[in-house]
Amino acid sequence: MTPVVTPVPVPFRLAINGYGRIGRCVLRALHTAPGRPQLAVTAINEPADLASMAYLTEYDSTHGRFPGRVATGERQLVIADHPIRVTHARGPEEVDWQDIDLVIDCSGVYGRRAELERFLRAGCPGLLLSHPGFSAEDVDATVIYGVNQEVLRGSERLLSAGSCTTNAVVPVLALLAENFGIEQAQLTTLHSVMNDQPLIDGYHHTDLRRTRSAMQSIIPVSTGLSRGVERLLPDLQGRVHAKAIRVPTLNVSAIDLNLITRKPVTAAEVNQLLQAAAVGGLRGLLAYSEAAHASIDFNHDPHSAIIDASQTRVSGGHLLNLFIWFDNEWGFANRLLDVAQHWLLQRSQTGT
Repeated sequence: MTPVVTPVPVPFRLAINGYGRIGRCVLRALHTAPGRPQLAVTAINEPADLASMAYLTEYDSTHGRFPGRVATGERQLVIADHPIRVTHARGPEEVDWQDIDLVIDCSGVYGRRAELERFLRAGCPGLLLSHPGFSAEDVDATVIYGVNQEVLRGSERLLSAGSCTTNAVVPVLALLAENFGIEQAQLTTLHSVMNDQPLIDGYHHTDLRRTRSAMQSIIPVSTGLSRGVERLLPDLQGRVHAKAIRVPTLNVSAIDLNLITRKPVTAAEVNQLLQAAAVGGLRGLLAYSEAAHASIDFNHDPHSAIIDASQTRVSGGHLLNLFIWFDNEWGFANRLLDVAQHWLLQRSQTGT
C-alpha cells in the first residue's frame, strides 16, 4: 500500500515595509516565538543599507543578540538560512508586491486612506498598519487582538492593529465596562523614549516639548489615545480622557488608569476579575502579578498588558485606580503577527 503523504502547508508570505524598531521586532518574534508556522517573512522594504539592516537585526540593545545566524546575500537578508528579499524603495509603487500575501507597514509614514491605497494599486493584496491610521475611516478595520478580531472576514484590504497602548488598555477597559460599568476614565501613559525625540536639545519637532533631550527629562507629549479607545469601545464615547508622558527609559511603558465605576467595587473584586481573565479568555494576552516590580522586569514580555495587582486601589467604592505594564515593542510586535495570521486564515477560508 502506498503511504499517504500529508502535504506541508505553504506559509503565508509577509512583507515588512519599514524595518525600524517594530519591523525588526516583528521579524525576531516570528523566528523566536512558537506557534506561528503559517507565517514567513519573505520580503523587506527599507531605505537603509543592507549591512546596517543585518547588523541591527543581529545586535539589539534592548532585546539582545538574535538567537540565530544573520547574514546577507545579493539583495537578501538571510535569517537562519532563510533568504528574505530586500528592496530600498521610498514609495510603495517602486516595490513588486505581487508574490506577497500581506504587507505589514511599520514605517509610520502612511496614515490617510489615499496614501494607503497606493500600496493596493501597486499590487499589495492587504496592508496591516502598526499604528491606528489617521482616523477610523482611513482603514477597513481596526483590530485589538483578544477583543474584536472576530470582525475580520478576510475581505478587508486596509487593516490597523491599533497601537501598543490601545492593545494594553482596551482589553482591560472592556472587561471593567462589562462587569462594573464605567462612567468616566482618565488614562496617563508613562511611555519609554521614542525615536521622534532627540538625545540632546535641538530643532526637531513642531511639538516644542519634543525638542528637549529624551534622556534628561520626563516630558509630557500629545496623544490620540482617547480617540483610539473610543474607536474600539464606542459605548465610552466622550468619557475617556488621556495624557501621555515620555520617561527616560529605553523600553517598557505603563498606564496609570483612573476610572469611576457605575457599580460599587473593591480592589479584591477587581483583581479577582483580572486574574481570572489572565488565565481564561485573555490567556497569553493579559498577565497578572502581585509581586514587587520595576519596569525592566517586563522587557521582552509578549503580553499586551500586565496587571500590577499590588497597585490596585479603590476610593469611595467607585473611584478605581489600576497600574498596567506593557512592553511597547515586543508585546505589540506579537499582536501584529496575531492579527496578520487571523486575517490571512480568514481570507484563505473564504477564498477572498
